[in-house]
Amino acid sequence: MAEEAQLYQKRLAIHPRSVEGRFRKLKTGVVLLAYGVYFLLPWLRWSRPTGVNQAVLFDLPGRRFYLFDLVVQAQDIFWLAGLLVIAATLLFFVTGLAGRVWCGYFCFQTLWTDVFIMIEQAIQGERPARLRLAKQPWDAEKRRKMLLTWASWLGVAFLTGLTFTLYWADAPTLVGEFLTGAAPFAAYATTGFLTATTFVMAGLAREQVCTYMCPYARFQSAMFDRDTLIISYDPRRGERTAGRAKLGRDLKTRDERMAAGVGDCVDCGYCVQVCPVGIDIRRGLQYQCISCALCVDACDTVMDKLEWPRGLIKYTSDNSLNDRPTRLLKPKNIGYALVLMLTIAMLGWSIANRAALDAVVEQIRQPLSVQLSDGRVQNSYEIKLNSKVAQPGRLRIAIEGLPGAELDMEGLETIELGAEQRLRLPAKVRAMPVAGRERQSFEFVITPLSGLGTEPIRRPAAFYAGQ
Repeated sequence: MAEEAQLYQKRLAIHPRSVEGRFRKLKTGVVLLAYGVYFLLPWLRWSRPTGVNQAVLFDLPGRRFYLFDLVVQAQDIFWLAGLLVIAATLLFFVTGLAGRVWCGYFCFQTLWTDVFIMIEQAIQGERPARLRLAKQPWDAEKRRKMLLTWASWLGVAFLTGLTFTLYWADAPTLVGEFLTGAAPFAAYATTGFLTATTFVMAGLAREQVCTYMCPYARFQSAMFDRDTLIISYDPRRGERTAGRAKLGRDLKTRDERMAAGVGDCVDCGYCVQVCPVGIDIRRGLQYQCISCALCVDACDTVMDKLEWPRGLIKYTSDNSLNDRPTRLLKPKNIGYALVLMLTIAMLGWSIANRAALDAVVEQIRQPLSVQLSDGRVQNSYEIKLNSKVAQPGRLRIAIEGLPGAELDMEGLETIELGAEQRLRLPAKVRAMPVAGRERQSFEFVITPLSGLGTEPIRRPAAFYAGQ
């Protein structure tokens, strides 16, 4: 009986080797900065007249996002669209210039996987020790080290999930409620879900997330061209005419290797051992590569020990490898930059010039109009006021454009509006009907008297003389 064909290859576990170098230091710095901001920001206090004194807080019940001194209301949701456009354009711009540097240095999957690998190395040892541990039976040593590794991963995953939850409520209060069992169910569900996904993605799946789950790995090639800076191996220097070879008799010095036509690559495999996705960069550009540049550090380390020039593996472009000039200022990149700067400018202008008060006037249509005993017609309206500032204010409401009309707000024509307060006010407009005019246009004029800006707000409305 013929053996059944295997449709899927079994995953081979990757145990990256540690490496020192300028790119590893950069990645470590980014990890420390990202973890510091993510885990400490919910605990940063920020004094404000209303709301929780937390620097960054996403208050869903109150429909407000607090970002230091900036209060984002539900009506400002278009700012989110601006942020998404900026993020997408920045991603396209950076990718067109330098490939997948987002994946290699700033992606959450990369950052958390980096930390999980550091924990694994601290407990289980360097790459040879981890390889031996993976092959040995489940004896006492393996059980102890694996359980300690998983427990440490689970601890980091739990802190990740809990910290995310703290952004949505007052952090000290929520932690106390969480530990005593008094927190809302949503807090436990969110923390549990993120704990599980972080443990699986960063601890167990790792490079499979980048290779199979993340769509960016698939469409990134559409943003690459021959001028994009990517991690590349120089085959002309590394192979020359006789290929690469290990250091051996008559092939120890660079002059000897050049005379024999052998390349500078000594086939040590260090670049492959440090790769977190397990590829061999010497085979050319591969979609799995996340441009972390750890292979550059590995190769530079070997070249330094041999006292040979660096750059056998480096950030470069396809044009540069083929002795053609690299052009970074291309129409595509310039277009991305212009869109990016324009979007940032528009968003910044919108935030800097947003109104202190938002007002909406809605006509009550059941009934549309009422005939009064004195011959006048009455229309009813609802005025919605929303203060966007963190201090109280005072304002006056009047109408213009409807001669002889009376505005009745039951004494609320002049009101005090608290900090970030929302109000709904009833308004009745009474006027004598005008022959031949079933509908007349006029305006509600809301004039700030203090604390809510200086410019009056005008909202158009219609007055109906008949049913």
